Amino acid sequence: MEQKKIREYVEKHKDFILKAERELWKMPEAGYKEYKTDAYMKKAFRDLGYNLTEAGDITGFYTVIDTGKSGPTVLALAELDALYCSEHPECDKVTGAVHACGHHAQCAAMLGLAAALKEEGALAGLSGKIKLCVVPAEEGVDINYRMNLIKEGKITFASGKQEFIARGYFDDVDAAFMVHTDITKKPDEIFGKSAGHNGLIRKRIEIRGKSAHAGAYPYEGINALNAAMLAISAVNNLRETFKDEDRVRFHPIITEGGEAVNAVPEKVVMESYVRAANAQAITEANRRINRAVSAAAAANGCSVHISDIAGSDPLYENPELTDLCIEVFEEIGGKGCYNSDYKKRWSASSTDMGDVAANFPGIHPYCVGAEGTSHGADYRITDPVKACVNSALLQFTLIHRLLENGGKRAKEIKAKFKPVYPSIKDYLEFKKSQTAENDTVIQNGDGSITVL
Repeated sequence: MEQKKIREYVEKHKDFILKAERELWKMPEAGYKEYKTDAYMKKAFRDLGYNLTEAGDITGFYTVIDTGKSGPTVLALAELDALYCSEHPECDKVTGAVHACGHHAQCAAMLGLAAALKEEGALAGLSGKIKLCVVPAEEGVDINYRMNLIKEGKITFASGKQEFIARGYFDDVDAAFMVHTDITKKPDEIFGKSAGHNGLIRKRIEIRGKSAHAGAYPYEGINALNAAMLAISAVNNLRETFKDEDRVRFHPIITEGGEAVNAVPEKVVMESYVRAANAQAITEANRRINRAVSAAAAANGCSVHISDIAGSDPLYENPELTDLCIEVFEEIGGKGCYNSDYKKRWSASSTDMGDVAANFPGIHPYCVGAEGTSHGADYRITDPVKACVNSALLQFTLIHRLLENGGKRAKEIKAKFKPVYPSIKDYLEFKKSQTAENDTVIQNGDGSITVL
């Protein structure tokens, strides 16, 4: 199908897309809590005539469009969740949640894509199936909440795409993409690409001391906050030992740091990620960070419990699918419409699209249209046409180029693909091996400690 015709199919639903972007912006919700957003998206899809396969006990769903001709299956994804930034002027005043990463724009674009694909003739010349998936919980917030969901047996993994892989929702996929929103950097650029993203392990660290009156009898207590500060310093002293090419990141926050100013803090809880560009570096950095935290806490006489939670795989963009994406960029906007240095751009941020791309040919391109700081208080969508309508246009075109000519391009891409893991089973076993609950330092009743 010619680009002019593709554009007509998408732009017919421009107003629908832009209205959805504004409405979705007003209902930000954190991962696995996207109840309003999930309901909005489900209703919109059903109003368009789609039958949905719901995730059931969690948010998210998918639908399958069959072209009527045998061929590959192409997966297009959009993310439901927001994050927390209580300083943002338009955040939810109760929860502090806000779409300061533009996931709502993804959902609006997905609705435009879904609407365009329902138009008469929209599937002309295509073979195979199109799977449209709306997925929860990409942002890694609310670690305690997600740990409780895992303990309750409601989920196996903290991230939505991991969970959907575990549930078998992507088993039939031959190629996958998800178009993210990006900050507008140059006037002529409307699309963006990168070489990939770091992976991560999520962490919850609980340090326990002993409470006592902070003024009168501090010597009778064991200060968990002092131990936590020393632990952060101990990890900071490791930073020069991390290899530059591994792009290791450790960025803790303290979520509990004491209950009263006149009491020696008995319990401190820290959360963080350990990020790196490859799985081996993540595992090694995590091991050393656990050791540093434990030793620092032990030096203060505190006990330590560390919860490691499987995080995202590093995202390695599929090269053949990337080549096609660049072709589509130029088809839509010409040679100057994207960042030409994309092969040199590696992001130290993380996304569970890495888990998809580890198991299926996958890419994570961008559409500009936002301004401010990603995840910051000044983030906003300033050009929803670029952020949302162009995204729907990009996705519609990618689907056509992958599934036209009997699905030739998608078949070629799948044939050359070498997954990171021998099988989905191996992937799931590795992810489970990243999850651990360990007491690394124990306070004994006689005042001594045991370092494990």
